[in-house]
Amino acid sequence: MNKVEQINPYEDERSKKAQVEDMFDGIAPAYDLMNRAMTFGLDRLWLHALVNAVAGAAPADIVDMATGTGDVALALARAIPSAHITGLDISEGMLAEARRKAAAVPQGKRVDFAAADCTATALPDACCDALTVAYGVRNFADIGAGYSEMYRLLRPGGMVAVLELSVPASALLRPFYALYTRTLIPIAGRLVAGDRKAYTYLLDSIKAAPQRADMCRLMEEAGFVDARYRSLVPGACILYTARKPSQ
Repeated sequence: MNKVEQINPYEDERSKKAQVEDMFDGIAPAYDLMNRAMTFGLDRLWLHALVNAVAGAAPADIVDMATGTGDVALALARAIPSAHITGLDISEGMLAEARRKAAAVPQGKRVDFAAADCTATALPDACCDALTVAYGVRNFADIGAGYSEMYRLLRPGGMVAVLELSVPASALLRPFYALYTRTLIPIAGRLVAGDRKAYTYLLDSIKAAPQRADMCRLMEEAGFVDARYRSLVPGACILYTARKPSQ
Protein backbone atom coordinates (compact mmCIF):
# COMPACT_ATOMS: atom_id res chain seq x y z
CA MET A 1 0.00 0.00 0.00
CA ASN A 2 1.21 3.52 -0.77
CA LYS A 3 2.70 5.27 2.27
CA VAL A 4 0.82 8.48 3.04
CA GLU A 5 2.64 11.30 4.80
CA GLN A 6 1.02 12.18 8.12
CA ILE A 7 0.30 15.89 8.60
CA ASN A 8 -1.38 17.09 11.81
CA PRO A 9 -3.09 20.46 12.40
CA TYR A 10 -1.32 21.45 15.59
CA GLU A 11 1.66 19.05 15.68
CA ASP A 12 1.19 18.20 19.36
CA GLU A 13 1.15 14.84 21.15
CA ARG A 14 -2.53 14.13 20.47
CA SER A 15 -3.72 11.80 17.72
CA LYS A 16 -4.50 13.26 14.32
CA LYS A 17 -8.17 12.43 14.87
CA ALA A 18 -8.26 14.48 18.09
CA GLN A 19 -6.45 17.42 16.49
CA VAL A 20 -8.70 17.43 13.42
CA GLU A 21 -11.82 17.26 15.61
CA ASP A 22 -10.61 20.19 17.71
CA MET A 23 -9.67 22.20 14.63
CA PHE A 24 -13.05 21.81 12.94
CA ASP A 25 -14.95 22.50 16.15
CA GLY A 26 -13.09 25.81 16.31
CA ILE A 27 -13.53 26.94 12.71
CA ALA A 28 -17.08 25.63 12.19
CA PRO A 29 -18.85 29.04 12.39
CA ALA A 30 -16.58 30.52 9.69
CA TYR A 31 -16.14 27.39 7.57
CA ASP A 32 -18.67 28.15 4.81
CA LEU A 33 -17.55 31.77 4.48
CA MET A 34 -13.90 30.71 4.23
CA ASN A 35 -14.73 28.13 1.55
CA ARG A 36 -16.48 30.74 -0.59
CA ALA A 37 -13.69 33.26 -0.13
CA MET A 38 -10.74 30.89 -0.62
CA THR A 39 -12.11 29.42 -3.85
CA PHE A 40 -13.69 32.62 -5.24
CA GLY A 41 -16.97 30.71 -5.30
CA LEU A 42 -15.59 27.85 -7.40
CA ASP A 43 -16.46 25.41 -4.62
CA ARG A 44 -20.10 25.68 -5.77
CA LEU A 45 -19.13 24.48 -9.26
CA TRP A 46 -17.07 21.66 -7.78
CA LEU A 47 -20.00 20.63 -5.59
CA HIS A 48 -22.24 20.61 -8.68
CA ALA A 49 -19.84 18.23 -10.44
CA LEU A 50 -19.90 15.85 -7.47
CA VAL A 51 -23.68 15.91 -7.16
CA ASN A 52 -24.16 15.32 -10.89
CA ALA A 53 -21.84 12.31 -10.82
CA VAL A 54 -23.83 10.74 -7.98
CA ALA A 55 -27.30 11.71 -9.21
CA GLY A 56 -26.69 9.85 -12.47
CA ALA A 57 -26.59 6.58 -10.52
CA ALA A 58 -29.98 7.31 -8.87
CA PRO A 59 -29.00 5.96 -5.43
CA ALA A 60 -31.64 5.32 -2.79
CA ASP A 61 -29.31 5.54 0.22
CA ILE A 62 -26.23 7.77 0.40
CA VAL A 63 -23.58 8.21 3.08
CA ASP A 64 -21.73 11.53 3.05
CA MET A 65 -18.53 11.16 5.05
CA ALA A 66 -16.80 14.19 6.58
CA THR A 67 -20.08 15.98 5.94
CA GLY A 68 -18.95 19.15 7.72
CA THR A 69 -21.64 21.81 7.62
CA GLY A 70 -23.85 19.62 5.45
CA ASP A 71 -23.44 21.33 2.06
CA VAL A 72 -22.94 18.08 0.13
CA ALA A 73 -25.63 16.15 2.00
CA LEU A 74 -28.23 18.87 1.45
CA ALA A 75 -27.25 19.35 -2.20
CA LEU A 76 -27.69 15.62 -2.76
CA ALA A 77 -31.10 15.75 -1.07
CA ARG A 78 -32.16 18.55 -3.42
CA ALA A 79 -30.87 16.80 -6.54
CA ILE A 80 -32.19 13.30 -5.73
CA PRO A 81 -35.65 13.68 -4.17
CA SER A 82 -36.04 9.94 -3.55
CA ALA A 83 -32.76 9.51 -1.69
CA HIS A 84 -32.09 9.32 2.00
CA ILE A 85 -28.73 10.76 3.09
CA THR A 86 -26.69 10.08 6.21
CA GLY A 87 -24.04 12.71 6.97
CA LEU A 88 -21.14 11.71 9.23
CA ASP A 89 -18.47 13.85 10.87
CA ILE A 90 -16.21 13.70 13.92
CA SER A 91 -16.77 17.37 14.74
CA GLU A 92 -19.85 18.22 16.80
CA GLY A 93 -19.25 21.88 15.97
CA MET A 94 -19.58 21.19 12.26
CA LEU A 95 -22.59 18.94 12.81
CA ALA A 96 -24.34 21.69 14.75
CA GLU A 97 -24.01 23.96 11.71
CA ALA A 98 -25.25 21.15 9.44
CA ARG A 99 -28.32 20.49 11.57
CA ARG A 100 -29.13 24.19 11.72
CA LYS A 101 -29.04 24.43 7.91
CA ALA A 102 -31.05 21.23 7.46
CA ALA A 103 -33.79 22.47 9.77
CA ALA A 104 -34.29 25.50 7.54
CA VAL A 105 -35.07 23.61 4.30
CA PRO A 106 -37.66 20.94 3.40
CA GLN A 107 -35.00 18.59 2.04
CA GLY A 108 -33.39 18.49 5.46
CA LYS A 109 -36.02 16.00 6.59
CA ARG A 110 -34.35 13.35 4.42
CA VAL A 111 -30.90 13.93 5.90
CA ASP A 112 -29.69 12.47 9.19
CA PHE A 113 -26.47 13.72 10.76
CA ALA A 114 -24.39 11.74 13.23
CA ALA A 115 -20.98 11.91 14.88
CA ALA A 116 -18.65 9.17 13.67
CA ASP A 117 -15.04 8.36 12.89
CA CYS A 118 -15.09 7.94 9.12
CA THR A 119 -12.50 5.17 9.28
CA ALA A 120 -14.74 3.11 11.62
CA THR A 121 -18.33 4.32 11.41
CA ALA A 122 -20.27 1.49 13.12
CA LEU A 123 -22.84 1.65 10.31
CA PRO A 124 -23.98 -1.77 9.03
CA ASP A 125 -22.37 -3.50 6.07
CA ALA A 126 -23.75 -2.72 2.60
CA CYS A 127 -26.01 0.08 3.84
CA CYS A 128 -25.73 2.51 0.92
CA ASP A 129 -25.72 2.73 -2.87
CA ALA A 130 -23.41 5.75 -3.03
CA LEU A 131 -20.83 7.30 -0.77
CA THR A 132 -19.41 10.81 -0.99
CA VAL A 133 -16.56 12.71 0.63
CA ALA A 134 -15.76 16.36 -0.05
CA TYR A 135 -12.41 17.76 1.12
CA GLY A 136 -12.24 15.19 3.91
CA VAL A 137 -10.12 12.25 2.78
CA ARG A 138 -6.84 14.00 3.49
CA ASN A 139 -8.00 14.59 7.08
CA PHE A 140 -8.46 10.87 7.80
CA ALA A 141 -5.96 9.48 10.29
CA ASP A 142 -5.54 6.56 7.86
CA ILE A 143 -6.68 7.13 4.27
CA GLY A 144 -6.41 3.45 3.37
CA ALA A 145 -8.62 2.52 6.34
CA GLY A 146 -11.10 5.18 5.22
CA TYR A 147 -11.41 3.63 1.78
CA SER A 148 -11.76 0.16 3.28
CA GLU A 149 -14.62 1.46 5.42
CA MET A 150 -16.26 3.01 2.34
CA TYR A 151 -15.98 -0.33 0.55
CA ARG A 152 -17.63 -2.10 3.50
CA LEU A 153 -20.54 0.35 3.60
CA LEU A 154 -21.33 0.21 -0.11
CA ARG A 155 -23.67 -2.32 -1.64
CA PRO A 156 -22.33 -4.33 -4.60
CA GLY A 157 -22.24 -2.07 -7.65
CA GLY A 158 -22.34 1.07 -5.50
CA MET A 159 -20.24 4.12 -6.31
CA VAL A 160 -17.89 6.33 -4.36
CA ALA A 161 -17.29 9.97 -5.33
CA VAL A 162 -14.56 12.01 -3.68
CA LEU A 163 -13.81 15.71 -4.09
CA GLU A 164 -10.34 16.65 -2.94
CA LEU A 165 -8.19 19.72 -3.25
CA SER A 166 -4.92 19.39 -5.14
CA VAL A 167 -1.82 21.18 -6.29
CA PRO A 168 -2.36 22.19 -9.94
CA ALA A 169 -0.55 19.94 -12.39
CA SER A 170 0.19 22.85 -14.73
CA ALA A 171 3.67 24.33 -14.27
CA LEU A 172 2.21 27.69 -15.35
CA LEU A 173 -0.37 27.72 -12.56
CA ARG A 174 1.76 26.41 -9.71
CA PRO A 175 3.66 29.67 -8.96
CA PHE A 176 0.40 31.63 -8.68
CA TYR A 177 -1.13 28.85 -6.58
CA ALA A 178 1.89 28.89 -4.25
CA LEU A 179 1.79 32.66 -3.86
CA TYR A 180 -1.92 32.70 -3.09
CA THR A 181 -1.97 29.73 -0.75
CA ARG A 182 1.17 30.61 1.21
CA THR A 183 0.28 34.24 1.85
CA LEU A 184 -3.40 35.13 1.58
CA ILE A 185 -5.06 31.96 2.90
CA PRO A 186 -3.24 31.79 6.27
CA ILE A 187 -3.86 35.50 6.82
CA ALA A 188 -7.56 35.05 6.02
CA GLY A 189 -7.66 32.04 8.33
CA ARG A 190 -6.36 34.16 11.19
CA LEU A 191 -8.62 37.15 10.51
CA VAL A 192 -11.87 35.34 9.62
CA ALA A 193 -11.67 32.00 11.41
CA GLY A 194 -9.29 33.01 14.18
CA ASP A 195 -7.01 30.05 13.52
CA ARG A 196 -4.01 30.59 11.27
CA LYS A 197 -2.65 27.11 12.07
CA ALA A 198 -5.83 25.47 10.76
CA TYR A 199 -5.42 27.03 7.33
CA THR A 200 -1.67 26.45 7.27
CA TYR A 201 -2.49 22.79 7.94
CA LEU A 202 -5.01 22.92 5.09
CA LEU A 203 -2.26 23.76 2.63
CA ASP A 204 0.24 21.28 4.03
CA SER A 205 -2.35 18.49 3.99
CA ILE A 206 -3.22 19.18 0.34
CA LYS A 207 0.41 18.88 -0.65
CA ALA A 208 0.93 15.71 1.40
CA ALA A 209 -2.22 13.87 0.28
CA PRO A 210 -2.15 11.36 -2.59
CA GLN A 211 -3.24 13.01 -5.82
CA ARG A 212 -4.50 11.87 -9.21
CA ALA A 213 -3.19 8.40 -10.08
CA ASP A 214 -1.83 7.86 -6.55
CA MET A 215 -5.28 8.45 -5.05
CA CYS A 216 -6.85 6.09 -7.57
CA ARG A 217 -4.34 3.42 -6.57
CA LEU A 218 -5.41 3.75 -2.93
CA MET A 219 -9.02 3.25 -3.98
CA GLU A 220 -8.10 0.16 -5.98
CA GLU A 221 -6.08 -1.26 -3.07
CA ALA A 222 -9.27 -1.10 -1.00
CA GLY A 223 -11.06 -3.21 -3.63
CA PHE A 224 -12.69 -0.57 -5.84
CA VAL A 225 -12.70 -0.87 -9.62
CA ASP A 226 -12.96 1.70 -12.43
CA ALA A 227 -11.15 4.28 -10.29
CA ARG A 228 -10.64 7.47 -12.27
CA TYR A 229 -10.14 11.17 -11.73
CA ARG A 230 -11.16 14.42 -13.40
CA SER A 231 -9.46 17.74 -12.75
CA LEU A 232 -11.89 20.58 -12.20
CA VAL A 233 -11.20 24.18 -13.20
CA PRO A 234 -8.64 25.61 -12.48
CA GLY A 235 -6.88 22.36 -11.56
CA ALA A 236 -6.92 22.90 -7.79
CA CYS A 237 -9.70 20.37 -7.20
CA ILE A 238 -10.13 16.80 -8.41
CA LEU A 239 -13.21 14.58 -8.60
CA TYR A 240 -12.39 10.92 -8.03
CA THR A 241 -14.93 8.18 -8.75
CA ALA A 242 -14.89 4.40 -8.41
CA ARG A 243 -17.31 1.57 -7.80
CA LYS A 244 -17.60 -1.57 -5.76
CA PRO A 245 -17.75 -4.69 -7.97
CA SER A 246 -21.24 -6.05 -8.54
CA GLN A 247 -20.16 -9.56 -7.56
